Formats: sequence, structure tokens, C-alpha cells
Amino acid sequence: MIAHLLAIIGILVLSGTIFSVDAATIKQTMDGAMDVTIEHPDSVIAGRNFAVSIFVQNNGWEDKQNVRFAVESQSQSILAKNQTISIERLSKSGSFGGTLEFSTAPESEIGTHYLNGLYSHVLLSNNETPQPEFQKNIAIPILIKAAPEIQLNTVTPTSIFPNAEFPFDVEITSKDVLVRDVTVQIIAPSDVSIRGQTSYTYSVIEKDTPIFIRTQVVTDPKDVTSEHKIPFEVVVSYTDDSGEDKTTSKTVSLLLRPRTFMEFTTDGGLWLGGFFLAPYVSIGTIVGIPAGALFSLFIHRLQKRKQSRKKK
Repeated sequence: MIAHLLAIIGILVLSGTIFSVDAATIKQTMDGAMDVTIEHPDSVIAGRNFAVSIFVQNNGWEDKQNVRFAVESQSQSILAKNQTISIERLSKSGSFGGTLEFSTAPESEIGTHYLNGLYSHVLLSNNETPQPEFQKNIAIPILIKAAPEIQLNTVTPTSIFPNAEFPFDVEITSKDVLVRDVTVQIIAPSDVSIRGQTSYTYSVIEKDTPIFIRTQVVTDPKDVTSEHKIPFEVVVSYTDDSGEDKTTSKTVSLLLRPRTFMEFTTDGGLWLGGFFLAPYVSIGTIVGIPAGALFSLFIHRLQKRKQSRKKK
């Protein structure tokens, strides 16, 4: 079994083709104890080339001749470069194999397509007398996918207000392929600033391995008189598995509005008028810090109410 696998790997290396971990295997035993192993990719990106490897092992006690494996494409989305491997005679315990190369059209129909493999051999009875030719069809499924893209998601508050901090989260995922030389830029509008980094770099982002980035948006202490939306842009540049440089971006608009008398922040803090109560301050301290100001405000409001009642 180990020798069998090493032989397949050797075929792939010699042909200049290495399958990814997503390769699938078809194994069948034919008449005369002929074992056929087919390695093919689980999926192929439209516009890319791929290869199918064939390995044939004679485990019978009689020789075979005219051993042949041919592959035909029934789909216009898959084009064949070479389609047949063959050997004139294969003795007991002998083996051979090779790779068949294919390409997918850039405008391929997305979905599963099938290659039609036709295996045939002639058994030599007592290693001398040819028997009727044996043939068998094997369907080889190939899933064609669209060009790979990076998924870019953001998690932000529904609205922000002056003189406060807010989290701005970015999630990046490459669903189909490993990507390299990744740069992430967060571009903020002039109304706010970013605490910490605005640019991040990654040498590699693995397939289906999300990358999370959290930044803090700091709003200007100057009050705003009316609410309006401000745009943030996230730009991701990277090199895909084919070596092509690509860029994807997303624009997010946040509502900047005036601050109300009481505002709870995302970290559990509290804005009360012009005072900020940190979430880590004890209850006794919270009461003590703004006590004088709150008392003055309370007396001032009572006086206003009494004056309004007297006027009535």
C-alpha cells in the first residue's frame, strides 16, 4: 500500500503537478485483479488548469496487454490537453501510471461536471492466449467553483456620539484558497480618529481561518448639533494562490449624533451630562464623583419648577 502511494506521488512530481489536500480518490478492481486508482481534485476554480492521475497495478497471476485508460470531457467547461495513457503489456505485479491534463474555461458553468474515464485491457490466458477485450466506464466528478474572493465583514455600533470611544471590528476570511502578503487598511473620516493602528499586515491567511481585528474609534469632543452619517472604508490587498495581486474593499457608514443627557457606552460606562462614569469604578465612588454637580443640577431644576408654578 505504501509503495502504491509513493508511486502515485512520484507520478505527480515528475509531471510537475502536485494535488492539494482536497484531492479525491477513486479505486476500482477490474477483471483479472487489475487495480485502478484515480486521483482528481475535489474542486477547481474556473479558468484554472488541473490534472487527473492514473495508477494501474496488475495483482493477477496472468499478464495483460493493450492496457489503456482514456478520459473524455462531456462538458464545454472542461478542455482536455492529453487524454490517454497506455502500455502494450503489463506482467504480474507490474504497474504503471501517468497524469492527464485539463483546463477549465474562464466562463465555465459553476457546479459539478463529469469526465468520462474508459479503462480497457486484454487478458492473456496462461500469459499467451488473448481473451476478449475488457472495458469499463468510470465517471470522474469535477466541481468547478467561481474565482476565490475574500469575505470582509465588519461589526460596529449602530450610532456614535461626541467625546467617546467605540469598537470597530473587522473579520477577514478566505473561503477557497490560502492568500499571502495581506494588507488591511482602515480609513476613518475626518470627524473621528482611530486609537492605535490603522494598517495591519499578514504574511499568510490560511483557507477558512478568520482573522479578527479590533480598533477603537475616538470621536471629537466638540458637540454636534445634528445627526449625520460618516463613512469608514476597509481596504484589503492580497496575493491569491495563482500569484495575482487583488484588492477588495467595504464602506461602512456610522450615524454620528448629538449625545443625550444619559448615554451607556459599549464597555459598560455611563455618560451622565458632562460626566463619564467608568465601568470599573465602585458604586460608592460613582456616587461620590459627580455628587456635587448632580446636587447643584437637582436644586437648579427645582428652582425652575417653582418659578414656573408661581407664574401660573
